[in-house]
Amino acid sequence: MLYRPVGLGLGMLSGAIATTAFKQAWKFVSDEDDAPDPGDEDRKLSEILLAAAIQGVIFSVVRAAVDRGGAVVVRRMTGSWPG
Repeated sequence: MLYRPVGLGLGMLSGAIATTAFKQAWKFVSDEDDAPDPGDEDRKLSEILLAAAIQGVIFSVVRAAVDRGGAVVVRRMTGSWPG
């Protein structure tokens, strides 16, 4: 119960980190600043799907890393694993 506010904060942090990481990854992959939007008719479907796949992987990995790190910190501080 006490971990819930910490988890919410970590979720916000991981979202911010993942957004920044995705923007940088997309610049590297495509040499463009903005990733394609699914509703953008000027972009190819393959480009939209590639962007979605990269974004999904980055968000999942960052969230898992931040959540795991938060749980480890809570265990060190309290002696018990959250959840």
